[in-house]
Amino acid sequence: MKKQLKRGLLVVLGTASLSGCQALQTVDRGLYQAAEQVSERDRVTGQRSLSLADRNAQIQQGNGYIKQLLDAEQKAGRKVNSALDAAQYERLVRVFDRIHQVSHLRQERWIPLLIERDSFNAFTTGGTYIVVHTELMKQLSDDNELAAVIGHEVAHTVANHLGESQGHQMASRLSGSKSAARKGYQAAFTHENEREADRVGVLYSALAGYDPAAGSNIWQRQYQQEGNARTLFAHDHPVNAERAAENRQSAEKVRTYYTANKQNPKYAELLVNNTLWQQRGEGPAAGEGGGLMAVLSTAAGAYMQHEQTKSEMHRQQQQSAFVKAVEQRMKLVSAEQLADGSLETRWQFQANNPPLKNLVMGLMVQQGKKVERVVAHIEGRIAPGQRFPAHFVLPDSLKGADFKKLPTRFYVDDVEPSQ
Repeated sequence: MKKQLKRGLLVVLGTASLSGCQALQTVDRGLYQAAEQVSERDRVTGQRSLSLADRNAQIQQGNGYIKQLLDAEQKAGRKVNSALDAAQYERLVRVFDRIHQVSHLRQERWIPLLIERDSFNAFTTGGTYIVVHTELMKQLSDDNELAAVIGHEVAHTVANHLGESQGHQMASRLSGSKSAARKGYQAAFTHENEREADRVGVLYSALAGYDPAAGSNIWQRQYQQEGNARTLFAHDHPVNAERAAENRQSAEKVRTYYTANKQNPKYAELLVNNTLWQQRGEGPAAGEGGGLMAVLSTAAGAYMQHEQTKSEMHRQQQQSAFVKAVEQRMKLVSAEQLADGSLETRWQFQANNPPLKNLVMGLMVQQGKKVERVVAHIEGRIAPGQRFPAHFVLPDSLKGADFKKLPTRFYVDDVEPSQ
């Protein structure tokens, strides 16, 4: 009798244990499904991030924007692709194909789109198109530099930056985050995505056989021409000097993967683990702890993004405040337009502050609705009380201008303390 009771008790306990285990598995599967509705695994890092649409929905939405763009081009009578410029479109397709073949989305059929615009720009909309402006093609005559831009833009879609931004904004509103409501927060969030796209793009260039340092050359050149504009607006992209430096550092880390004009045969492995990142594994399956892990990973990813964004926002605010403080202590001593059309100015740094370095002075001139920006790089160290020259090489559009009749503004574009 005792043996029968003991055997029956074991059966009951076993059944209860099995039932409890099945219930936990059901709950975990539900958690996994819930996480899948609001997040996805980042194709680059493997970290879960907020995303309100799966890849099919992303493609549908992104390509919908492109259809509207193409309709507008047709309505305006503007040509696109090879009908616009056969040689440049052939070049765009050739460079794009090599980058796309080593990307995380190489299984998708993408289409490059060349449109006529006089701005230095390229973009993706989260679907399967990359749009490039004719002015960018003209300015980037080096295929290595064009590859850097294309790799960067493809990386935005690979990392689902558009979807992450939308999801993060919604989560921030729902949480009532005070930081997220502050001016500059969204710019800082985008800034961090731009940095990630640069890193991924540098790797793509190296794996495709393009010089990974080419991107740093672009931004160094832009820095010389445009400066950094620290105080003019909140930066949703890294400023030119920082971008050049970070691209250079990333290029050095991936240089061992690069052979000129040859695809790296191990590109698929290197997309997962390389000197820039190591991709996280998928973890346990749904029903086996994967649901709880997906929820925790999503929450952790959102928190990390929020903290990184806050840190970048505060960094930009502090740098801007320092530049503005220096600007208030700059006195214009004289300004003279020379025979060659350039503008020679002299300044005095009226302060007891520490010396300065990497000073860039800026000039904004408004002609009708157009605002021209010109910068002058000041070499060496500027001590308190020191007078120094700033020479502005003006564009042709300003060489004959009468500055007395035009709205102008001098400003400090960027500066650092010299320790």
